[in-house]
Amino acid sequence: MAPPVVKRHTLATLSRILAFALLVIVAVLTFAATASAQEPTDTPESPTVSTAPAVPANAVPVSGNLNNGGTRLEGVTVRALDSSGTEVAAGESAQNGRWELAVAPGVYTFEIVADTLPDGVSVQATVEREVVAGRANTVIFSFGEVRTASNVSFGEKLIRTTVDGLRFGLVIAIAGVGLSLIYGTTGLTNFAHGEMVTLGAVAAWAFNTSVGIPLIPATLLAIIVGIGIGLLTNGIVWKPLRKRKTGLIAQLVVSIGLAIALRYLILIFFSDRAEPFDDYQGQVEKNWGPIALTDANAAVMVVSLIVLVGVALLLQKTRIGKAMRAVSDNRDLAASSGINVERVIMFVWGLGGGLAALGGVLFGISELGGRVQWEMGFKLLLLMFAGITLGGLGTAYGALLGCVIVGLLVQLSTLIINPDLKYIGGLLVLIVILVVRPQGILGSRQRIG
Repeated sequence: MAPPVVKRHTLATLSRILAFALLVIVAVLTFAATASAQEPTDTPESPTVSTAPAVPANAVPVSGNLNNGGTRLEGVTVRALDSSGTEVAAGESAQNGRWELAVAPGVYTFEIVADTLPDGVSVQATVEREVVAGRANTVIFSFGEVRTASNVSFGEKLIRTTVDGLRFGLVIAIAGVGLSLIYGTTGLTNFAHGEMVTLGAVAAWAFNTSVGIPLIPATLLAIIVGIGIGLLTNGIVWKPLRKRKTGLIAQLVVSIGLAIALRYLILIFFSDRAEPFDDYQGQVEKNWGPIALTDANAAVMVVSLIVLVGVALLLQKTRIGKAMRAVSDNRDLAASSGINVERVIMFVWGLGGGLAALGGVLFGISELGGRVQWEMGFKLLLLMFAGITLGGLGTAYGALLGCVIVGLLVQLSTLIINPDLKYIGGLLVLIVILVVRPQGILGSRQRIG
């Protein structure tokens, strides 16, 4: 009969093998869904496509949905023009607003024939798009009046930018609070957290576009996927490293390697193009006094507030929340008082993965125009680090406050600098806070060594 130690060792090895197999299965299913979504699919209601000019032999489908504030536009003519302005394809939208053209690979300008639009509806601009074979080629038109700097006062612009900053800060907080909790309970600076954000968005996109599930339930499924990824990475990678008492610097290096590996796996299976969700496209801003928001952005703010309040109540009122705060304050003291530290850490990884997945979906909807990008999590990671450093490393409430402040500063900086450079403001905040107050707003000084 094998000694108990050998049995435990064998069981531990088997559990790791099973956990790794589950992670591989989840990854394969998710990436298989993204790969299949890039193949042209048949729709229940086929849009009408003109027969002249002739369709080239190497033609690939280009499609879209005409959605004016929730109203599907039927019978609207969409044209594709080549670089010389010659029409190469044209067709009408179906009853569900969907249209589809077939053109050869290349760069085209897509336009809507204004005379075919319903009364009172106007399109903002034409869309230039490179059509590539083997990918989902989607064109999105925006409807309504284009608001320019000439017809918006500075005060109105300041108010709208502030609201945009609050919205962006709430999205950063959703994704960043999990990163802060992981740091607080384990001491790990997890550079792979950005890829957990991307994986959540990619999973929701795959469920929405490939499986045909509406975006809201697709997001719930993506959150479940995020929780699973968080639990599995903890069980496969981080828990064994903790058992071996691997140093935090070595764990940080592992997280960087894991982040790079996941990022380029996503690039391989997802592609380098920004792919849109099927839902919530072509949103039109609605005016609420000086504030203008689309329905999607308003929903993002409401959902973010509800989730953040829920996280705060979880930390403050529940036993697991109090245990999380105890482990974050003093891990050894928490263990000596009877708290199962490993179970708390496992819960934190699951919670962090779920929040990261939700943050990825909200980031894609609110900041990327309803699209998903292969490196979107990496872009958000630097702002998450800036927010949790500003608020105080390891403090969940500090992370919430710091991320909202960073979101405000990033958006308000667009009043002064080019919007393409707005993320620089968040990085400047990170540098300044590390020099002036390294412990952050709500953090406390600690002696090192």
